[in-house]
Amino acid sequence: MIESSRGTRGGYTKGVLKRAEILDAALEVIAENGSRGALIRHIAERVGLTQAGLMHHFRSRDELFCAIIQARDERDEARYARAPVGIDGFLAVIEHNQHVPGLVQLFAEYAAEVAGDPRHPSREFFHRRYDALREALAGDVRIAQGSGQISPDACAADIAEQMIVAADGLQVQWLMDRNVDMAGRLRQLWRTLCAASFRAEDRHATT
Repeated sequence: MIESSRGTRGGYTKGVLKRAEILDAALEVIAENGSRGALIRHIAERVGLTQAGLMHHFRSRDELFCAIIQARDERDEARYARAPVGIDGFLAVIEHNQHVPGLVQLFAEYAAEVAGDPRHPSREFFHRRYDALREALAGDVRIAQGSGQISPDACAADIAEQMIVAADGLQVQWLMDRNVDMAGRLRQLWRTLCAASFRAEDRHATT
């Protein structure tokens, strides 16, 4: 995703700072009020801009939404850095998400919009995001393999994919029923996958 850059060097620096301020405000507004309604207007009001003034810093609504999701991911990564704790960092992010329903709602709704349109301008962003997440989680699985938590014969990429699929599905269920314990169910799935990896290893050893 390319950041907007207009005007002189000083103007560019101010633009970058204002863009960061807008994204900080967006995360706060969505966390407080959700992603429905006049979202862009509420963000603009928070930073003292008109809607047109806010959109001067982003080429489109899609660029704004992708930037918000990326800013959320970067905050989560900084707060819950995975290495060297492995899968616990991922589960900590899921636990945190249960306290920011507006951000979960924005991601789920926007991801569904993008998935339903093969020509959507944000498809490349989501492809890159999922590729990076799969790679990071596969690394977490390999950490668990190194500590003996998962069989060394298990496919790290497959286990990572199952955790991501489950997390996305649980987000939708949780948005409909806040009694769903996303983090708890993912922890249980992780334990199940760990145990299953050794059962598969035993079956291969006896054949």
